[in-house]
Amino acid sequence: MDSCVIPLRHGGLSLIQTTDFFYPLVEDPYMMVTGLSAFIFSHFCFPFFVLRKYVFYERDQVMPLMMKGFRDAAEEAGTSVTGGQTVINPWIIIGGVASVVCQPNDFIMPDSAVPGDVLVLTKPLGTQVAVNAHQWLDIPEKWNKIKLVISREEVEQAYQEAMLSMATLNRTAAALMHKFNAHAATDITGFGIIGHARNLAQQQKNDVAFVIHNLPIISKMAAISKAGGNLFGLLQGTSSETSGGLLICLPREQAARFCAEMKSSRVGFSGAVGQDGGAGDGQQAWIIGIVEKGNRCARIIDKPRIIEVPYRGSVVSAQEGSNNNASPPEVQLT
Repeated sequence: MDSCVIPLRHGGLSLIQTTDFFYPLVEDPYMMVTGLSAFIFSHFCFPFFVLRKYVFYERDQVMPLMMKGFRDAAEEAGTSVTGGQTVINPWIIIGGVASVVCQPNDFIMPDSAVPGDVLVLTKPLGTQVAVNAHQWLDIPEKWNKIKLVISREEVEQAYQEAMLSMATLNRTAAALMHKFNAHAATDITGFGIIGHARNLAQQQKNDVAFVIHNLPIISKMAAISKAGGNLFGLLQGTSSETSGGLLICLPREQAARFCAEMKSSRVGFSGAVGQDGGAGDGQQAWIIGIVEKGNRCARIIDKPRIIEVPYRGSVVSAQEGSNNNASPPEVQLT
């Protein structure tokens, strides 16, 4: 939704580009840039693009970590960082431009949802709340508002989970969109899930409406939001996310299989599912709503089901010693 598709003169090819930049969100400069890179790279299904980086900071010990994070994320996506500019700036900013040249069947235009589709989300919500709660550990007047619903240890765990989520590429989900005939998609970032859902609905060729019934949220972040007086509008879908997941319109009969393969697929550096060269990252995905006939709008029902998404460390502990394959979560669409 915030990239451009430019037809080229030769061979039916198109140039697709996106750009963005960020201020600091987390304390770790390596993780900050890995998260930014994951966001930029998430716009593409195939990683044949060049990235220009823009790094602004004066401290030599921080800049190498930021540049390493950018390079490592690019390598994970199967590309490399080339070129760039570096200048002195009063506040740290880093960003980049990603470009890809591809065939028409390499990308999916975000405009073909039909009534009967379901909505799938590929990362949990709540990163803004998690990052702010971590900052409030050292601000007594803010910490006192939420300390009855979450411990300091849980805040640290949520913060780590948010960083891992932001640093995870949407590469597996993007590749599986092709396999399971996705009709439209966008990423969830600054406008929150309802803002991006509305933007996506407005772009559809058919008369449709998106109805969201379920909100997967990092564990305890919904409780923090309520304790803080509806912090950031998390439960209303307006809380900003950084490097969030994809909101995908899928045929109903394909959605459960999509969610299952998100947990197990191997995605090679060519972008093709099933090839060697990279392992599926074990991401959870959730069916969160439906596409119905309507006037190109989106809404969250009055009392959505809140899906508490556990911190990955606790999931690993719970699954140790078990050989059972978890099925996609059972969700309520009505």
